[in-house]
Amino acid sequence: MMLDRQSRIRVLMAGAVIVGFSGMAAAQDAGDIDLPSTVAWTAYDTGSGGYNQAVAIGSALKNVLDVDLRVLPGRNDIARQIPLREGRVQFSATGIGATYFSQEGVFEFGEREWGPQEVRVLIASNDDGNLGIGAAADTGARTVEDLRGKRVAWVVGAPALNQNITAMLGFADMTWDDVERVEFPGFGASWEGIMNNQVDAAFASTTSGMAYQLEANPRGLVWIEFPHDDEEGWARLNQSAPFFAPFMATEGAGLSEDNPHEGAAYPYPVLLAYVDQDEDLVYNMTKAMVELFPEYEGDAPGVNGWALDRQNFEWAVPYHDGAIRYYEEIGEWSEAAQDHNDMLIERQRVLKEAWEEAMAEDIADDDEFMDRWMHLRAERLEEAGMDPVYYPDS
Repeated sequence: MMLDRQSRIRVLMAGAVIVGFSGMAAAQDAGDIDLPSTVAWTAYDTGSGGYNQAVAIGSALKNVLDVDLRVLPGRNDIARQIPLREGRVQFSATGIGATYFSQEGVFEFGEREWGPQEVRVLIASNDDGNLGIGAAADTGARTVEDLRGKRVAWVVGAPALNQNITAMLGFADMTWDDVERVEFPGFGASWEGIMNNQVDAAFASTTSGMAYQLEANPRGLVWIEFPHDDEEGWARLNQSAPFFAPFMATEGAGLSEDNPHEGAAYPYPVLLAYVDQDEDLVYNMTKAMVELFPEYEGDAPGVNGWALDRQNFEWAVPYHDGAIRYYEEIGEWSEAAQDHNDMLIERQRVLKEAWEEAMAEDIADDDEFMDRWMHLRAERLEEAGMDPVYYPDS
């Protein structure tokens, strides 16, 4: 399952924040977009590309609709997903972990308190950046092989970040045994660790605020390259990360049209909801993201990836009915997109039934349960004619 090319400064505020300025009047007619006075999202850590984009979008919501966007930064996938699952926020501007991995019920989402999640996409950012491994320039690393023996960040509770590095190490037929794993409690801490010489490399989008900080740090920044003509390397990478596709990035720390990065991309951030989120709310949030785009365009690195003409309606996670309703209304939703969406919803149904089967078995040991679940998951997907995808570290 190789997908089409996808993925894809300052913010010094900690904790939950209200984005926007209450004294500012609406910049233009709000039309018939109907949102509550406050909308709540979770997002990546402060300093991340996703958080900075949420700030820019929040300003547009305030300026045009007089809607406050409450952004709760989360250090890892679980921290971002819990408020969404519990209904404390309506949406999450998140990454591959809370979208694809939570749908699949793998890594932390394969533990008993989670299982496959019925999540739905509203819209996603597909910018001109990549997602990859950034390293301190003083290490001399340029290729994956150059990371052998180097210190590489592992973020606790962040399967997306860790699995992405796992897959990328596989590009050079390497594993975590070939590097020195250094644990951090969150994304931001992992990049601060590079700047403080506690670690040499970590995962991020090229448009992350932390990457710009490292670029200005005495250690400097380099992005590890993934040559697009290395077919064997890409086959190994996609074996456990099928959502990555080759992309030549021109946006991000240290990058430009004249200095592109030969690497990989997928949508980031992805605006996510659960299947049971109110359809009208999802419709209006999607509409606001599309129709207010001119208001936040260019206001943060990577934010232009939210443009309507950059959407891929046949990605790896299904779209919410409320979002589909809006895309149908403006003539952007196709029969092919609906067929693909129906297939993904069927995949979620198969996963949900397999999970119920696993939970019904009397398995006391957590490791034994995880092993049983991963085998049962693969069996049921294969029986349904679906690719189970290989997750070596689940």
